[in-house]
Amino acid sequence: MTFQQIFNHPPETQASASGRVNLLGEHTDYNDGFVLPTAIPQQTTVQLGFSNDGQHQFYSENLQERVNILDIHHSPSGFASYIFGCIEVLKQSGYTIPSLNVYVQSSVPIGSGLSSSAALEVATIRAIRQLLNLPINDVEIAQIAQQAEIHYAGVQCGIMDQMACSLADTQHILFLDTRTLERRLLPLPEQTSIVVIDSGVPRTLASSGYNQRRAECQEAAKLLVVNALRDITDEKVTETLPEPLNRRARHVVTENNRVLEVLQGVEPEHFGELMNASHASLRDDYEVSVPALDTLVEILQKTPGIFGARLTGAGFGGACVALVALGKEKAATQALEQYCHAGYQGKILVPS
Repeated sequence: MTFQQIFNHPPETQASASGRVNLLGEHTDYNDGFVLPTAIPQQTTVQLGFSNDGQHQFYSENLQERVNILDIHHSPSGFASYIFGCIEVLKQSGYTIPSLNVYVQSSVPIGSGLSSSAALEVATIRAIRQLLNLPINDVEIAQIAQQAEIHYAGVQCGIMDQMACSLADTQHILFLDTRTLERRLLPLPEQTSIVVIDSGVPRTLASSGYNQRRAECQEAAKLLVVNALRDITDEKVTETLPEPLNRRARHVVTENNRVLEVLQGVEPEHFGELMNASHASLRDDYEVSVPALDTLVEILQKTPGIFGARLTGAGFGGACVALVALGKEKAATQALEQYCHAGYQGKILVPS
């Protein structure tokens, strides 16, 4: 079904946004820390038109689901909550948003930790910006999208996903200081490519576990008398905290240090070692991995041609990212075959 078939008129405009994969800096953004995402080829496209009946109407091609917003004081659930949230935050920012027909099509995998929600938010706001000629820049788009996800989708997310979907490209790594929003584009490690593999395990606990980890980090920062864990640079300081806050804080401190190390310039082999260390920290200190992810990462790390691998995204399922020597992409296919022989059902998402 096309926009025309659903809404009986052609769209006025459309915009797209890419998903993202995070190479280093996991669970650091809501601690005012440092991150290293890059965009992936898969995109979400949003088509817009004016609604003639005074209601917002949203349609997801992937879900074949239509949502009519009858009560603007009650946020919808599912995919519609992200779109509705973007519209409401724009209104709260002082913009007049008319009733809209919204058509969504996406190739960004859902539930794999590749920011399908942020891509939807950024694409929605980009399309509204084009439709109404709104004076908002790409950083402001990310900030509006973040507020939409926090207040209307109920995820206490940091700014990384939305900034990556709004500003990153597939040829570079985006270094981002999530406190100051200082950013720069870095080249991928020389003679490497990025491979993303879905573990086949949906992120069933991601939202609840994510919010719990964020609360633990806030408590740790409070006990250490700092504004955020980003302000701690020596992991030994975290040893004064009670369990499990000491381990949660240690992950954030060491993860930030890994990102800053990359900023100084490292060889592909060392970049891979930092990714491996990141996964161990996410598994042991932050406790957001699951057996399937650990199995997939271990196989990838042992496969010749792969410099390093780790889970990516919130964890509790989802995908792994690997840094692969250029021309050795078949190594990831071999690793996936071994993973599937172990009884799991994974698949390569990037390259697509």
